[in-house]
Amino acid sequence: MNNLTLKQLRYFEALARHGHFGQAAAASAISQPALSMQIRELEESLGAALFERTARAVKLTPFGEAFRDRAREILRAVDELNDLARAARSGFVGRLRLGVIPTIAPYVLPGLIGALGRAYPGLDLQVRETVTPRLVQELADGRIDTAIVALPVSEPSLTEVALFDEDFVLVHPRGLAAVPAEIGALQEARLLLLEEGHCFRDQALAFCNMTSAAPRDGLDGSSLSTLVQMVGAGLGVTLLPAMAVAVETRSAAVSVARFPAPAPSRTVGMVWRKSSPLGPEFTRLAELVRQTGETLWVAQKVRA
Repeated sequence: MNNLTLKQLRYFEALARHGHFGQAAAASAISQPALSMQIRELEESLGAALFERTARAVKLTPFGEAFRDRAREILRAVDELNDLARAARSGFVGRLRLGVIPTIAPYVLPGLIGALGRAYPGLDLQVRETVTPRLVQELADGRIDTAIVALPVSEPSLTEVALFDEDFVLVHPRGLAAVPAEIGALQEARLLLLEEGHCFRDQALAFCNMTSAAPRDGLDGSSLSTLVQMVGAGLGVTLLPAMAVAVETRSAAVSVARFPAPAPSRTVGMVWRKSSPLGPEFTRLAELVRQTGETLWVAQKVRA
């Protein structure tokens, strides 16, 4: 068997992840024929097929699945060697791949990007916005470096650092009879929720002591902005994290009510791989995120 190359492993991992030659080639910034040639050469070198090719999809063979797990371990170890060198040079140098969940990203990122630019001049910040399960998987695969999420994540391979707690508020249509900010009233109201996969949906259901996570009446939304606009149209009520109120309610015909203590809340935090050599830098980054989040939190209290 000829020596494998890291380039081949990265192309293989991209194809295994996307299951499509065109998408994998685009993600790898090469042409589809070039990717196909590299995969074919890799399979010839190994003497076994990694993928089952059909007219509609590209699927891993059983050998390909085992090879994928080992390849990801190798690629993650190589990335951590690079991180070790970056840590030795004191501070973030080059690229930082930051994941953020959608119910935090639009509100924290504007202030955080400016703070990062001042703290780490020349930093190449790459942001990935998606739901928590995907961010956790991408952390495990080494595709992102750290993530801002709602805690707990409870993944043994990750370090969790709590940053700040944030209350939820009730949003109801302006001009209509207000739904009281209490659990019993919410259980009787049409509560609009984010679609499945968002941790904020699960948190809202848990607060309302509602166990069903199934979409109701086709009224689940893909974003907080959509939910607020649906409330403004009179379709129901929803919950918002406090940091989102100023942005999401400014152009909607809605009113906001606060819950009596103890109000529903979430803990915002950061996670990263325990094996990452950049742990001390991520701890300093977490402080920047905490300061940004607390600034939003204080501003929202002033508006209230």
